[in-house]
Parts: sequence; C-alpha cells; structure tokens
Amino acid sequence: MYALRCDAVNQAIWDGLPDEARERLALALAAACDNPLAATQPYGEDDGIMRTLVTGDILVVIYLGHQTKTLHIFQIDYLG
Repeated sequence: MYALRCDAVNQAIWDGLPDEARERLALALAAACDNPLAATQPYGEDDGIMRTLVTGDILVVIYLGHQTKTLHIFQIDYLG
C-alpha cells in the first residue's frame, strides 16, 4: 500500500472538482495506492516512476516513490 501525498495547489484543484468527478478521482487514487502500476499508465517513457491516472474527464500525473511507498500527485487536469 502506498501513501498518498498532495500539495496545497493540487488539493485545491481536487476540492474544486464537481462532486461526481471528485468521487471518481478519490476511488481511482485509492486503487492506485493499492497497486500503482496496475491502476495507472506510463507517462511518456515507461520508467515505472512517472505515471498517469485517467478517469474519464480527469487526468492526473503521478510520481511514484517506490522506496518510500508514496504516491505524489504532480498535476491534476480537469477536462470536463
């Protein structure tokens, strides 16, 4: 299990999403914390560290800290 890390800027973006999108994102991130490589896709070249999480109208760029078992939200884009 990976711990989720989110800075204040990305937390504000997440909090500002419509209710349904915010819930989808929370569920997708919970799955990513459980198994980050299975729940995400490579971001560019597959280095196993920079990943993307796509939930319909939301794209999240994630940095995986495998040594520390942390999942860092790098960017959240709402496309809706």
